[in-house]
Amino acid sequence: MQETPRKVFLVGLTTSQANLTYELEELGNLAKANNLDPVETFTQKLERPNPATYFGKGKVEEISAAVTTYDVDMIVANDELTPSQIRNLEKATNATVVDRTGLILDIFAQRAQTKVAQLQVQLARLQYQLPRLRTSMSITLDQQTGAGGGGFTSRGAGETKLEQSRRRITAQMVHIRQELADLEKGETTRSAQRQNNDLPNVSLVGYTNAGKSTLMNRLLARFGIGASNDGSKQVFEKDMLFATLNTTVRQLTLPDKKQFLLSDTVGFVSKLPHSLVAAFKSTLQEAASADLLLHVVDVSDPHYQDMMTTTNKTLQEIGVSGRPTITVYNKADRTELVFPEVTGENAITISALDIASQDALIDLIKQHVFKDVAVVNLHIPFDKGNVQAQLAAKHTFLQEDYDDTGTLITVELSTNEREIFKDYII
Repeated sequence: MQETPRKVFLVGLTTSQANLTYELEELGNLAKANNLDPVETFTQKLERPNPATYFGKGKVEEISAAVTTYDVDMIVANDELTPSQIRNLEKATNATVVDRTGLILDIFAQRAQTKVAQLQVQLARLQYQLPRLRTSMSITLDQQTGAGGGGFTSRGAGETKLEQSRRRITAQMVHIRQELADLEKGETTRSAQRQNNDLPNVSLVGYTNAGKSTLMNRLLARFGIGASNDGSKQVFEKDMLFATLNTTVRQLTLPDKKQFLLSDTVGFVSKLPHSLVAAFKSTLQEAASADLLLHVVDVSDPHYQDMMTTTNKTLQEIGVSGRPTITVYNKADRTELVFPEVTGENAITISALDIASQDALIDLIKQHVFKDVAVVNLHIPFDKGNVQAQLAAKHTFLQEDYDDTGTLITVELSTNEREIFKDYII
């Protein structure tokens, strides 16, 4: 049974470059994803955050008074705060202060299921905590100084405790990085094996909750092996932020026997913590090596263009740029759009739940990943039945006939396959 959501305030600054309405709406969704209940929002327009308290003095006093009125004991800030800003705000308001980075890290920690994802999140949290140790240890240090005011010896004991914590966290980070490196070697090997299978790799990327997992599961149900009746073959799917943190790769086989790999990746969000971006680079390696990216966009969200900008910036930050991309404007059934509103070589408007939309997307994918395919005529001697069987296993013959010495086949082959079967091309 889920606990009653904890009441919180959302706070944020309007600066010259901020889209605060969009960011606070998203912050509210992030809070709800962490079982928090935003009951009021406070904003202030400043050129830059106050280095001591984030807000100006008057706004801090207003928030402090509201904490008592609303009986709220937590404040969630829209930006990443410095240790001193958190400490000063907590002292002034008598409430726990969590910044956007800390909130996202908490959500990731709850959602991480695989060993790799758990280690990546743990590493990111330690990186976040390291410079904030002084804040988190303030109670310990105060206790060590004693009631009579801290003398030199007492301060030294406190510093020793702080250094011990720093060393412990640094050692943990080294150990986690080594564990990740060992696990990633295995994943790199598996990824290389998939590439050696000569199957095109198509990777779903996009904002969190854009419908990537829904789209993947619908395609798996139709074209995946056993996915329609085996839940373990599908990916976790729920209408919430960061439902999926790990990358899942599945093979699809189309009715014409063409095959490709489809991968689902972690979703993005604005102001994604840099430590998490760095930690999840390995998780996104399928996207980095993909033959085609499907940038899934929730076109029903009024801020979808901001979400597209965030996704593109994050992809550039992790080194996934310049890949062939189809923009998939999803959830058109939730809008006034008459889809397909946008169609073309690099974009399509769909509903992931609509079979006609799925078929249109598959056709577009095929145009990209099988563009080197050409129709060829082959003559397979009767004593080379194994060659014909090899072709039949992966291809639907466009035409099949016979002469006195063998089988005449018309089939679509890729550049690599044409080289393999060159002795039989006529």
